[in-house]
Amino acid sequence: MSDASDRVVASNRRARRNYDLLDTWEAGLVLKGSEVKSLRESKVQISEAFAREEGGELWLIGLHIAPYAMSGGEAMGHDPDRPKKLLLHRREIHRITDRMQREGLTLIPLSLYFSNGRAKVEVALAKGRDMHDKRQALVRREADREAERAMARKRRR
Repeated sequence: MSDASDRVVASNRRARRNYDLLDTWEAGLVLKGSEVKSLRESKVQISEAFAREEGGELWLIGLHIAPYAMSGGEAMGHDPDRPKKLLLHRREIHRITDRMQREGLTLIPLSLYFSNGRAKVEVALAKGRDMHDKRQALVRREADREAERAMARKRRR
């Protein structure tokens, strides 16, 4: 996500709180036309989504893309909760699935955006946090902020 033409459609803020993020990748998505039009209107829920390996491919499960209002009903539209195929290089898929199985990690989407007119999703290998880990992360973040403020005050003098 570096280009100025990137437009973020949805981000998963809950993921950064509930998981320790280890590695991230940018993946393409296989979508239907009405799904793309719905994404352009930001009618998507990403917070409950995760990826699963099936048949040597990665599938995004739980990504809800609302039906496009102008598609003419369900006959012309799409199923809002259907699994979406992630497009990654075969080598990356093997690396990700190997780590998921070996280390017990989860593949979660962090953000959904358009890059040069194509829908992309940033996915991350993540390890779930316990409640005390969340509290420790919050305390650590607050301490870092306070230290940064103190250093800024010191520089102003």
